[in-house]
Amino acid sequence: MESYKHKTVILPSALSLFIFLIFYVVNVGAQTLPPARTDGFVYKNHRVNSDTIIIEAFYDPVCPDSRDSWPPLKKALHYFGSHTWLVVHLLPLPYHDNAFVASRALHIVNNLNTSATFPLLEHFFKYQEKFYNAQTRNLSRAVIVEEIVKFATEVVGSSYYSVIKSGFNDTKTDLKTRISFKYSTSRGVYGTPFFFVNGFLLPDNGSTIDFKGWKSTIDTLIGAQGGKGRFFL
Repeated sequence: MESYKHKTVILPSALSLFIFLIFYVVNVGAQTLPPARTDGFVYKNHRVNSDTIIIEAFYDPVCPDSRDSWPPLKKALHYFGSHTWLVVHLLPLPYHDNAFVASRALHIVNNLNTSATFPLLEHFFKYQEKFYNAQTRNLSRAVIVEEIVKFATEVVGSSYYSVIKSGFNDTKTDLKTRISFKYSTSRGVYGTPFFFVNGFLLPDNGSTIDFKGWKSTIDTLIGAQGGKGRFFL
């Protein structure tokens, strides 16, 4: 795991805003909870049983630490196959100016074609600098939304341009993105990336866990289930 200095956590300057948002979640937004469906995007959906190791990742699509943590986690998921199951929750951090719009785009695309959700997330990770604060400080909200609509069509195809754009006028996609934020904060998540395994928070959250770290964690759990030695390089 990397050192604390690499963590993405909520800075003191944003703390008051974050506290306000928590207050809003508890006192104003309660009528939207619980949602009709569970939050999150499932990666490589397959049958889950009592021995399946369930991983929950909390990501911000324009967070560098989220970006860096994804490749080793993806490698571990492919290595362990059906023994693992991942769901990704979005936490658009308030000090990443375009995180909410990017997260909303993921919800819109997920509604259209679930097989395109993770390719779009990876597309954001690969080119996220385009949507950093400094690069967009002189752009209006409308221009940023338009750029993200075009950006999403690079993954799903230009024929989806109109329906993705109209998705930003649909209050349901706004609500889903807010619910993702509320769900994350209800779990005590305050930065990205955060990881839960079988419902328990992994230590040193906010850091990038390498493949060796994931393999060690999952091997230990498989060993505890009586499958020790099943996955060794």
